[in-house]
Amino acid sequence: MSPVARRIVREIHDEPHLEDRRITVRFVEEQVEDRGLDPRTVADRYDLDVADVYRALTYYHDNPEEMRAIERQRRAAVEEYEHYTTDPSDVRN
Repeated sequence: MSPVARRIVREIHDEPHLEDRRITVRFVEEQVEDRGLDPRTVADRYDLDVADVYRALTYYHDNPEEMRAIERQRRAAVEEYEHYTTDPSDVRN
């Protein structure tokens, strides 16, 4: 685990992420809430302090409008560029 607690920033991505890392708030939320991973497991896998995981989850839930807007932007980008993919259509999404 990382001994440094990280802030939530927007330096690298167009969405909130952990300071000095490329790990987004949305990614942390997906790992814990969608995949059902324990926050300690996520922290261990990505060399984070467990407080970073909870900080990201708190940010996600404290900013629902922002997170929904980010998801809409992501979906729009996927739709805009999906014609560039070479995968068979049955394995997309």
